[in-house]
Amino acid sequence: MSVAGDPVSRAFVAVYTTFPDLETAKSVVNGLVKKRIAACGNIFRIYSIYRWRGKIEKSPEYGALIKTRKNNYRALERYIKKNHPYEVPEIIAWNLELGQKDYLSWITEATR
Repeated sequence: MSVAGDPVSRAFVAVYTTFPDLETAKSVVNGLVKKRIAACGNIFRIYSIYRWRGKIEKSPEYGALIKTRKNNYRALERYIKKNHPYEVPEIIAWNLELGQKDYLSWITEATR
């Protein structure tokens, strides 16, 4: 495990996705945490503007930022796709290059 301020060897990721409503967001994030695929997820209200099937769409949504170990990403992606109402859900991830040692240790423990 790295120490605070040191690279974490890309062992952890933050995954972002969106949902049409709070209930779905809470259900999916809760399922990921319950199954230990993710350590936690932060859910927040957003307003999205995007192109879909040739039209510009505008809608309120809920975003979720989910933290996990990199080796859990595929399971996390499968779970979201299986439980998501969108035809093409947004699921993108960033490697965490740095992190506070105790927090990263907690992510590891929470996803065992």
